[in-house]
Amino acid sequence: MNDKGKILIAIAVLGIIDAVVPGLPILALVLAYVVVNRPAWFTVLYEQIYNSPEVD
Repeated sequence: MNDKGKILIAIAVLGIIDAVVPGLPILALVLAYVVVNRPAWFTVLYEQIYNSPEVD
């Protein structure tokens, strides 16, 4: 499975958790963490997604 597939699965799982437990905004917490801390893993994933060759 490629990185895009893994990211989509992770986002889907987080979305399901967010829907099941509406009092705990998991997606907002992850987004806030990424914006504030700028972790290296996010930069690597971003570069892998946008620098990969286009597949039709």
